[in-house]
Amino acid sequence: MGRSQETFNKKENEKKKLKKRQDKEEKREERKANANKGQGLDAMLAYVDEFGNFSSTPPDPKQKVEIPLEEIRIGTPKQEDIPVDTTHTGVVTNFNQSKGYGFIKDQQTQESVFVHVNSLLEPVKENALVTFEVEKTPKGLTAVNVKLAKK
Repeated sequence: MGRSQETFNKKENEKKKLKKRQDKEEKREERKANANKGQGLDAMLAYVDEFGNFSSTPPDPKQKVEIPLEEIRIGTPKQEDIPVDTTHTGVVTNFNQSKGYGFIKDQQTQESVFVHVNSLLEPVKENALVTFEVEKTPKGLTAVNVKLAKK
């Protein structure tokens, strides 16, 4: 007797393909049946409540708040430079004469401000009380027009 041309693996593969086709057909029929139930746009909408959470229910129109158009700002508001007293007083915390730079501790803000020897109007020493102006540089705040404070 001759051997069959179809092996066990071929038969199994054919069964798997047939099963996939049947599953696909069942899913297609199920989608067709459910498509006519009228879910439409309402099922896809989501609302945001007053706390910023998503909700499936629309907001109550009675709680609607009108906001004037002038108050709505799109983007980041520009930072306005507020003119402040430009002259500061501080104490020289450390100053290296050989390297030509040091730091001044501002008495109001308690932050250290860099000072270079080119910005000095008078020679200064450590722990000296000075008046200065602050200039913003790419590396941070720098003291300019530094002079000894009159007591």
